[in-house]
Amino acid sequence: MYTEERPWGSFTILEDSDTHKVKRLVVNPGHRLSAQKHSKRSEHWVVVVGDAEVELDDVPKIYNYGEHIYIPVETKHRLKNIGDKPLEIIEVQYGTYFGEDDIVRYEDDYKRNI
Repeated sequence: MYTEERPWGSFTILEDSDTHKVKRLVVNPGHRLSAQKHSKRSEHWVVVVGDAEVELDDVPKIYNYGEHIYIPVETKHRLKNIGDKPLEIIEVQYGTYFGEDDIVRYEDDYKRNI
């Protein structure tokens, strides 16, 4: 396993193979990831702790414990922790490439590359 800290929290890679990657995302209360899309992978998120607001193509929806979200390739998306404790998401990526550079950012609270 490998954990990387981010301004919004952290992610831990639980599994990394040629066909998929599995991560645990931990998002701190009040924080959100950048509005982004991927061109080589889809993602499937499951809320395992906390409450999330997820925007898909600028349409927000609330997700709670046990609910899941499918994010197709090329879909703009954003994840926000709307609770008062850390939000935990299990993310399964599948597609043709899983590198951290397969990202187009539209908006970022932390002034990273857009």
